[in-house]
Amino acid sequence: MKKIAFETLGCKLNFAETSTIASKMEGYQRVDFKQPADVYVINTCAVTQNAERKLKEIIRQAKKRNPQAKIVTLGCLTQLDPHKVAQFPYVDLVLGMEEKYKLHEYLPGLLEDKIKGVHSCETNARETFHSAFSIGDRTRAFLKIQDGCDYPCTYCTIPLARGKGRNPTVEQIVQNARKIATSGIKEIVLTGVNIGTFIDTSTGKKRTFFDLIQALDQVEGIERYRISSIEPNLLTDEIIEYVLTKSPKFLPHFHIPLQSGSNEILGKMRRRYRRELYEQKVQKIRSISSDASIGVDVIVGFPGETDELFEETYRFLKFLPVSYFHVFTYSERPNTLAASMPGKVPGKVRAERSRKLRELSKRKELLFAESQLGKTKSVLFERSRKNNMMTGWTENYLRVVHPYDESLVNQISEVKLLENSPEGITVQILSTCLKSST
Repeated sequence: MKKIAFETLGCKLNFAETSTIASKMEGYQRVDFKQPADVYVINTCAVTQNAERKLKEIIRQAKKRNPQAKIVTLGCLTQLDPHKVAQFPYVDLVLGMEEKYKLHEYLPGLLEDKIKGVHSCETNARETFHSAFSIGDRTRAFLKIQDGCDYPCTYCTIPLARGKGRNPTVEQIVQNARKIATSGIKEIVLTGVNIGTFIDTSTGKKRTFFDLIQALDQVEGIERYRISSIEPNLLTDEIIEYVLTKSPKFLPHFHIPLQSGSNEILGKMRRRYRRELYEQKVQKIRSISSDASIGVDVIVGFPGETDELFEETYRFLKFLPVSYFHVFTYSERPNTLAASMPGKVPGKVRAERSRKLRELSKRKELLFAESQLGKTKSVLFERSRKNNMMTGWTENYLRVVHPYDESLVNQISEVKLLENSPEGITVQILSTCLKSST
């Protein structure tokens, strides 16, 4: 039996898709990517130049493990620039966004040296929604509910790679959630490119993302849901109020992309909101819950971002009551409007601005964690083990650590948050809801 290994770069959506593709590999033995394998498959990311560098390094590492192995790349970067990826050292097969779901059909020919090179469709030719979800890779499952994007942000290549926004029906997503529940998984993270644009008209009635989350709440066996990321202009007060005051399963955790705290830069990015709306959404959440976790995506070094405009972002985030940031250093991407904009920010300046925001994020994370000490929370413990410790996440996305206890794996435990540490918050187990697990 040939051995196959998978690696995923980028987002939770990629992870869900990799898991689904891997599940079709009947007749192959799946092994960890760090082990020798006959085929190494890498699901690529196209968001930054760093993702390209990481891809090349991962390919080199795979070849060291087995110089005779076949290397397959697929996903976003291979769709955007397949012939460039095909020229990377050691790459044998390049599959685009549609073709990646047929990997199992390409492998026999690849292993017999009958198939190689590029197999990639035109982006506009893709209108199909491919369902995807992860089971068995982690304690939580990532469930794909939407793909593609119709927003023309000037820095982003994702619409070029994934095509127009599309999604399945509410019933199809609920059916997938039920499949996940049968595996014993208790928490689902909803993923997609722009999940707030979800619209289902299959029944003749327009059903939105808000209708979807209400339907998912009725799925038996799933105890927790997280919304991975949602645009501020699509995060309605109705959704906020439902998650925080009415839903029995959706967790008090919002991840809301900001990208810049400067309205001038937001305009250049062609974002569909301004900082005032973003602040309104944060304040709406905080008016209901001081414990809810609020994450932020922010880009530094966008063309035209002067020192003064960066300071606008810094001050905006400094006084905004959020929990943590994901900081991205702007990276020129081919075929985007931003790549040819004037006012290019030097690399060293971008790096310094990233450092400053990451330091601010650390302080925000610490303050939020300290505000929760002494409180009682629920934690889903994961199966990973390091230095005889296990980790888990509270409903409001705080990482906790506890001496490893097999009986706690994939269980939701009530805990008291004791003390902050670099590895996470130490906890006292108060009770555990023991139900069937994987």
